[in-house]
Amino acid sequence: MRAPWPLTRDLALIGGGHTHALVLRMWGMRPLPGVRVTLVNPGPVAPYTGMLPGHVAGHYTQDALEIDLVRLARFADARLIMARAVAMDPVARQVTLDDGRVIGFDVVSVDIGIHAEMPGIAGFMDHAVAAKPLDRFAARWRHHLAQVAAGAAAPTVAVIGGGIAGVELAMTMAHAIRAAGRAPRVTILERQAALAGVSARAASILARKMRDLGVDFQGGITVAEVGPDHVRLADGRRIAAALTVGAAGAFPHPFAANSGLALQDGFIRVDTHLQAEGHSTIFAVGDCAHMVASPRPKAGVFAVRAAPVLAHNLRVALSSGDLRVFRPQRHYLKLITLGGQSALAERGAFAMSGPLLWRLKDRIDRTFMAKFHDFPQMAAVVPPARAAAGVLDALAEKPLCGGCGAKVGPGVLQAGLAALPAPDRADILSGPGDDAAVLQVGGARQVLTTDHLRAFTEDAGMLTRIAVLHALGDVWAMGADPQAALLSLILPRQSEALQARQIDEILSAANAVLTETGAALVGGHTTLGAELTVGVTLTGLCPAAPIELAGGQAGDALILTRPLGSGVIFAAEMQRAARGRDVAALYTALCQPQGAAARILRNHARAMTDVTGFGLAGHLAALARASGLAARLSGEIPLYRGVTDLLAQGHGSQLAGANRRTAPVAGADRLGPLQGALYDPQTAGPLLAAVPEAYADAIITALRAAGYPAARIGHLEPDVAGAITLDPSLVLTSPAGETLPA
Repeated sequence: MRAPWPLTRDLALIGGGHTHALVLRMWGMRPLPGVRVTLVNPGPVAPYTGMLPGHVAGHYTQDALEIDLVRLARFADARLIMARAVAMDPVARQVTLDDGRVIGFDVVSVDIGIHAEMPGIAGFMDHAVAAKPLDRFAARWRHHLAQVAAGAAAPTVAVIGGGIAGVELAMTMAHAIRAAGRAPRVTILERQAALAGVSARAASILARKMRDLGVDFQGGITVAEVGPDHVRLADGRRIAAALTVGAAGAFPHPFAANSGLALQDGFIRVDTHLQAEGHSTIFAVGDCAHMVASPRPKAGVFAVRAAPVLAHNLRVALSSGDLRVFRPQRHYLKLITLGGQSALAERGAFAMSGPLLWRLKDRIDRTFMAKFHDFPQMAAVVPPARAAAGVLDALAEKPLCGGCGAKVGPGVLQAGLAALPAPDRADILSGPGDDAAVLQVGGARQVLTTDHLRAFTEDAGMLTRIAVLHALGDVWAMGADPQAALLSLILPRQSEALQARQIDEILSAANAVLTETGAALVGGHTTLGAELTVGVTLTGLCPAAPIELAGGQAGDALILTRPLGSGVIFAAEMQRAARGRDVAALYTALCQPQGAAARILRNHARAMTDVTGFGLAGHLAALARASGLAARLSGEIPLYRGVTDLLAQGHGSQLAGANRRTAPVAGADRLGPLQGALYDPQTAGPLLAAVPEAYADAIITALRAAGYPAARIGHLEPDVAGAITLDPSLVLTSPAGETLPA
């Protein structure tokens, strides 16, 4: 949890490389008060180079070699922005991202690695895959190996580049193909005549092992073209290759060229303090940097030693003190996987191989990754020795959730609303309780709604986009078109410079999504407070009669436009229990506007709402009660990826219990812990519509064609108004295809 220090300085870490990952872990253990840390990385994970060959060979799962940056950022109290940095202005101190956003900084460090793509070879970008970035290669390899195992692809692979990395990948791929029951034909194509970069003894061991695995090393080769199933050499020969991998050389990412920094062969020139030449507040580490005073090969082995030096120097640049000098090791032990669980060790002229060396490498790699799987327990809040009744019970509860999980319970809210008198104005057409107020303005009917979200992510741009779409759900559920919006912002206590940066991010995100959905941002209000909160007030115009909660008829099909489970994932992520990939997938889903879905539904929906804080059961009960009917859940209820596992582990939002007490579902107990999905508070949740049965299939088909994973989840029926029953036929489904019967 963020300490109550005012924020005065922005530290940006560009790239989730090994050094930055270690720095974030150190930062989480000893943060510098007043610093807002931002990590920018294209995805939610960063693959660990050392374990990639073992993963290719089949010794490690995908999860085993990935650093979960979502969990790491939560531990370090940093915000993670999942985007790619494309340019930097070192004078204005701004980084431009590929999604158009601009991130300001006071101090920045770059650790973006390298790539092995070779656009100069004809056909490479269309038919080959580079060994780096690692995540892209690993995904392509897993797909190819599955095709080979199924007999759908030939067991032929060409590796362009015969350095240590290319040879290691070739051997591990050959081993995996053989383990899949096929005879591998792996060819290494190297410009030099012989294997370079290792001692004569090591080269001899590698050559023997390659022969044993069926790997053909061809030196003195020039590749002319890559085709879909072959590589054509300059001498006209063709090498069969159902998969072609580029492992020749290390090339800088375009960001370096667009950084405004001094470069050496495309790499950022840094001094002994890891500072970019001429810039005291800009640092660069890892393969993307060129150490002017002590050049070294591009190898991840330097990351561990560089991390404490970088962490110290960043703190100095953000406050005061003396910088440390980074002295990279001249000699280091190379451990090369030999396909199976055997490895080659080389240091200088010494070289030997065997299973014991694999165990050594395995232990080193697992020890490194354990740093990001098992975070140290930080000091907890010490409860007072004496306090008012109920304080200790409240402290023992789960941490306060973000998003809709932070709402007041439905029972408390309904009791408060019940005390309000009905509006005594002819131009106010609705009372408290529906998704939005309906106003008569001249000859038009206008809807009015307001909502706000407590931050569930430190990424202000992401939070704003989701908050606006969340509020728009009320407008769309009424069948209205968005018109105008006001923002109400609470910013954490921070310097004016940081206030300006954060407001720019928020307004840019809000204006973009509102413009996209046809509305206009017309003003708002700001204040400083304990934490970031984004509120949105919206108006919309109804082209026809508003769609209210009342109006459903017996037999109407119930349609849901997107999965459930955001509250479960948010609650688990706060405790570093959710997988980063699942969190990223959820963010992507919640950033999808539902305006098109609303337009499809409003042509036939008799009653409609959006599922938000009170969960599916609460909002369905309100719709059924207003319609004077009961609801029966059947068919399929879709869940976001990862939700079933998290529910089984006991994770859930603190609001789920109150939701269940207010709108219990008869028969839900048979679901066990998975019934939590019915009561889970949703942020930017799905639209829920009651439509005539005759149109249900066509509507679902139209929704899915528009990109919404819609599902029929039951129907309305005559019974006690507002009652919900679970049909024995109900199943919960996940995007991965796992089906869990009721």
